[in-house]
Amino acid sequence: MKRLVATLALTAVGMTPTLAETIKVGIANDSSGPFAAVGAEISDGINLAIKMLDGKLGGHPAEFLQQDMAGNPDQARQLVNRYIQRDKIDFFTGPVGSNVALAVGPALFKAEVPFLTSNPGPSQLAGSQCNPYFFAVSYQNDSFHEAAGKVASDRDYKKVFILAPDYPAGKDALNGFKRGYGQTPSEEIYTKLGQIDYAAELAQIRANKPEAVFFFLPGGMGINFIKQFVSAGLNKDTVLIGPGFSGDSDIIQAVGDPIEGMFNTAQWAHDLDVPANKKFVDAFRQSHDGRYPSVYAAQAYDAIMAMDAAVAKVDGNMKDKDALLKALKSADYESVRGKFTYGKNNFPIQPYYLRVVERDADGVLTNRLVGTVFENYQDVYVDDCKM
Repeated sequence: MKRLVATLALTAVGMTPTLAETIKVGIANDSSGPFAAVGAEISDGINLAIKMLDGKLGGHPAEFLQQDMAGNPDQARQLVNRYIQRDKIDFFTGPVGSNVALAVGPALFKAEVPFLTSNPGPSQLAGSQCNPYFFAVSYQNDSFHEAAGKVASDRDYKKVFILAPDYPAGKDALNGFKRGYGQTPSEEIYTKLGQIDYAAELAQIRANKPEAVFFFLPGGMGINFIKQFVSAGLNKDTVLIGPGFSGDSDIIQAVGDPIEGMFNTAQWAHDLDVPANKKFVDAFRQSHDGRYPSVYAAQAYDAIMAMDAAVAKVDGNMKDKDALLKALKSADYESVRGKFTYGKNNFPIQPYYLRVVERDADGVLTNRLVGTVFENYQDVYVDDCKM
């Protein structure tokens, strides 16, 4: 009876204790479709972060809704609308493709749901279409490629053949490479998205006789290209350069020996000397039979950790949007890449590195950190952002 009276007294003065609301994260996975291999890596990074956080965010109960949308923008729109209207999500992350990010962004921004991209960083969202609810935890699409272009320029390659699939990220890739290279490539071609046979392109490379080939072909596209490139004997006279995700652990595992010696550029490396990175890599390898994590897994892990830190800063109050956005903008968490900041367009200002695929001390093919290409890279679209 005394306990009941005390509860009634609290109610009378508006002090009734409330249970913490479950924070909901909507995740659009590419479990199938053209980016399924990449989607699996992102899923591994997300699920490891969830495990490390005991399924919570900022110490508060959390629910992580994971659905496949097969890399299809229309299917992704439908999924996001369900997440917003039915599930009342507080955060969104997950898709691989830039076309999907551009497709789902408007609905998320209108609903004031923070979109923390674990991979795509379209030029539109870095520039004129920037939005306070979009945070590129990963990179801007051009960045890996600009770094690769700078490597080709620094190494004084006069003839460079470049190719990528014909979709937004592919166009950003080749534009980024050309910007970093500062010269006109000897040949530039776009392939079909999802293409797996590169006989025609390899014939063009052979005829062109470049010193280096730069390619952006994510997932299975890149796996097939590298195997066919080496099988054709083109690696004997031509250096192969790609962005980090075209020469990362998932690709290495799928390609095998032919990928040895390939150079690639990224904002992260598994041997980067950062405490949070060592913790992440050790935990990942323990959970995946000694397999090294990829850039995709690292970025997805960071996206969840960024949410965790922001929720902690606002003490679970997801209704205070201004405070939540400020917390996200601070990037105050232990990122696997080390400390970084956001530009005014909410894209990261961070270093980029050159890596090469070699065998480690145990004879395992993996990337080795070679050196720094950019100290503090800021994308070229930031001045078009009016935030």
